Amino acid sequence: MKFPLISAIFLFCLRGMFLQWVLCAAIWMIALAVNLILHCPKFWPFAMVGGCIWATGNIAVVPIIKTIGLGLGILIWGSFNALTGWASSRFGWFGMDAEEVSKPVLNYIGAGLSVVSAFIFLFIKSEIPSSTSSVDTTPLMTEHVINKIQDPCRDYSWVDKLSTLQQRIVGCSLAVISGILYGSTFVPIIYIKDHSKRNDSIYTGASQYDLDYVFAHFSGIFLTSTVYFFAYCIAMKNNPKLYPEAVLPGFLSGALWAIATCCWFIANHSLSAVVSFPIITAGPGFIAAMWGVFKFKEIQGLQNYLLMIFAFCIILTGALCTAYSTI
Repeated sequence: MKFPLISAIFLFCLRGMFLQWVLCAAIWMIALAVNLILHCPKFWPFAMVGGCIWATGNIAVVPIIKTIGLGLGILIWGSFNALTGWASSRFGWFGMDAEEVSKPVLNYIGAGLSVVSAFIFLFIKSEIPSSTSSVDTTPLMTEHVINKIQDPCRDYSWVDKLSTLQQRIVGCSLAVISGILYGSTFVPIIYIKDHSKRNDSIYTGASQYDLDYVFAHFSGIFLTSTVYFFAYCIAMKNNPKLYPEAVLPGFLSGALWAIATCCWFIANHSLSAVVSFPIITAGPGFIAAMWGVFKFKEIQGLQNYLLMIFAFCIILTGALCTAYSTI
């Protein structure tokens, strides 16, 4: 892949920085409220690294949706999210303690089914409508922008020049990378918790309650997104595209995501990450696929429908196996 294409992908990733910054501002506000409710537990800066990892993976969302669509994109990165989160906890990667389950065979079967479903999703073909091919297509984000400039490298120019195969390679590759980053987002928190039990660690005595790390984690998300937004402003020579219509939806999305992730923190505390990851990541993929099929018409054709249904059945079976592996 030539350097100009890599540069175009990088700049295209930055194009969604305004929406991400609004979303992350809402995330941080929810975190502030949770921190006050919990009476401001000790702030561990290392927990911010997990937020940095998540925000880095999230900048690829725009090109992923542009190349392979919302439904398929979330299905792929959700599968790799679950696999990375499960494997890092189960085998003790990155300095964490390996987690044990009462029925390891069922746990391995659940993880194996997630691997199978991930590969099935790669064979599902998505049809992304061109911005100029259909007058009935309503864009998710209109061109009503502040500081609109004539940009010879608009966000759709390089994508439209790619073949269908190249778009799938770019989109699927970015989705895999994002999924791996998403799956690593809890690693710093689990690392702190595991090392808090050791007398020779700087984290000795740290809290075992996952929700106590929400403020640090979400602060890392907001700080990293601010840095990326600043980089975008520099790349655009202080003429960034700002979408006023995206402010309220972005803020609402951030608030909903933050509340859901707080619930995920609680699930990690109650079930452990080796169980919570395969179960929790199964739901968003199903919902996104339904949007992709019925609303955006990204996934069409009987063969693709059958593959998607088959993959969902595998994911559901895997999630059930993972859940019962602790009983």
